[in-house]
Amino acid sequence: MRRARVPTLWLFTDERLGGLHPDDPLWAALDRLPRGSGIVFRHYGWPATERRALFAALQAHARRRHLTLIGSETAPTPGGRHLPAHARHRHRHRHPQSRGLLTAAAHNRRELLQGFRSGADLIFLSPAFPTTSHPGAPALGPARFGLMARNAPGPVIALGGMTASRARRLKPLGAAGFAGIDCWVMR
Repeated sequence: MRRARVPTLWLFTDERLGGLHPDDPLWAALDRLPRGSGIVFRHYGWPATERRALFAALQAHARRRHLTLIGSETAPTPGGRHLPAHARHRHRHRHPQSRGLLTAAAHNRRELLQGFRSGADLIFLSPAFPTTSHPGAPALGPARFGLMARNAPGPVIALGGMTASRARRLKPLGAAGFAGIDCWVMR
């Protein structure tokens, strides 16, 4: 596992943000990301043609704004690729010629450690707090998040129900940064 410089602030995209029209929430969220932040491109449910068109537009936007753009496990990018927890069994280790960051999702300590053993540069640990993306899913909360993040072998990014104040609360507990969807849209 290599330790690349990793962004500490991330936007996860999904279909709710749209992106095919200039007034879709995705573009406002991207404009709120500070230079040097990261984007995990998902939009898993979109047809391939629309997904490719949006991805091309995002690549251009990311280059202009100096943002790291990460693709999914099936569509890696020069910026890297993201492995959802359910897909990690298909990608046990980093390919030696892979470029960019390898990120992975985790929802418990076992998945967190598996992600780092697979070569992930960082882990998105979720849900840190209750989230509108997964209503009813049990949240880790600060104590459990901290127990997992503090002794992790690499950077752990908090995901799920994040706000700036919650990010400040998790930082001393081991969070290397935070990620979200709604936190970049709602103001």
